[in-house]
Amino acid sequence: MNNTVRQSKERVTWALGRFETALRFVPADKLDWSPTPTAKSAFQIAAHCAGYSGVFPKMIRAVGFPWTLDEFQAEVRAAIEAVSTLDDAEAALRQGVADTLAALDGVTDEQVESVVDTPGLGPTPFTFFMTVAALHLEGHAAQIDYLQTCWDDQDVHL
Repeated sequence: MNNTVRQSKERVTWALGRFETALRFVPADKLDWSPTPTAKSAFQIAAHCAGYSGVFPKMIRAVGFPWTLDEFQAEVRAAIEAVSTLDDAEAALRQGVADTLAALDGVTDEQVESVVDTPGLGPTPFTFFMTVAALHLEGHAAQIDYLQTCWDDQDVHL
């Protein structure tokens, strides 16, 4: 297996564990809490991550961005709206990561080295698509960490 593929698989697996750990330390009574009316709650962040998790493997399999921006946003929005419970979010997220791992198994050495044209981003190294699922989860785990400090949970949850 290509070293970049292996590292991408390890990173998204680690990122899922990191995200699930952060989420596990959100008290039930804080799951829907947000610091302002326009900020996402931990549940909304989990639903957001679940919704996006289904598009990352499609990007890998398509070797790029196979939608128009409107199609992409509609697909993600529908997936987010389908999440009504934390169990739904966790199941969709785990499935999205499993699908991402399977998609990474199909990546060739040539694809790893390729650059693809992406709407809005222009020429983009394919390695971006290989790592975006992990980057996404890592960033949103940090958001949940921040929310925890808002209700005075100052512990580091690893």
